[in-house]
Amino acid sequence: MDRTGLADFLRRARARLAPADVGMSAGPRRRTPGLRREEVAQLAGMSPDYYTRLEQRRGPHPSRQMLAALARALRLTDAERDHLFHLADEEPPRPGGSSEHVRPGLLLILDRLHDVPAAVISDWGQMLAQNAMAVALTGDHTGANLVRHWFTVPGARDLAPPESHEQHARAHVASLRAVTTARPDDPGPAALVAELLAASAEFAALWEEHDVVVRRPSPKRFVHPVVGVLDLDCEVLLGDGHSQQLVVHSARPGTPTYERLELLRVVGLQDLTGTP
Repeated sequence: MDRTGLADFLRRARARLAPADVGMSAGPRRRTPGLRREEVAQLAGMSPDYYTRLEQRRGPHPSRQMLAALARALRLTDAERDHLFHLADEEPPRPGGSSEHVRPGLLLILDRLHDVPAAVISDWGQMLAQNAMAVALTGDHTGANLVRHWFTVPGARDLAPPESHEQHARAHVASLRAVTTARPDDPGPAALVAELLAASAEFAALWEEHDVVVRRPSPKRFVHPVVGVLDLDCEVLLGDGHSQQLVVHSARPGTPTYERLELLRVVGLQDLTGTP
């Protein structure tokens, strides 16, 4: 691990980013160019102390997951991401397989969507990035797999009305089937299929049906515990190679859902239930 090179690369990548580049407010009295260390740590989902130690050449060896999070936080290109992995003495993600590195172009759009829920999701259900509105709508699922979540986590379906559960389940399975067929040597989707076949009888039964095209309901209905029922239009922007998708939910102006979505934006992540 090249600690000196890694520290220098991180400092330079941080210095070239302005808060507006990552959807943050600059705030008053900013004396140094670029992002602050604590802002990079927040974007990467790590502690400020951990990130500071990396820049000071005294941090522990970062995991591959942590390197991927840093690459997203610093808006690195594919070549820059690979360089970051090499500095940490890790092999970069292989071409053609699943990558959790979100392309800077998709993140640029995501950073500018402040008033609608938006997220970047891989074609096999990995939640790669969410904006604040998406977190307010569905909770923070960054780093999780939505297919695994749907079939194995109690309460995962609470946001969807019961009458839509079967269609959502079929759509999850069909999408995963299509990916494993297109990329049979990709270990991520294949391992997920093996896991879910063992963990969920419902998944196994749907997998046997061999569907590859099932449309999700549009608009999508969410039953939010704070603002109530939301009927949201869903638009999907495909990234290069179609392995990543920017998913945006919106409401038509003048509708009750539009007003509820505005309330959700104001409420944000506050807990109005009074639960400590």
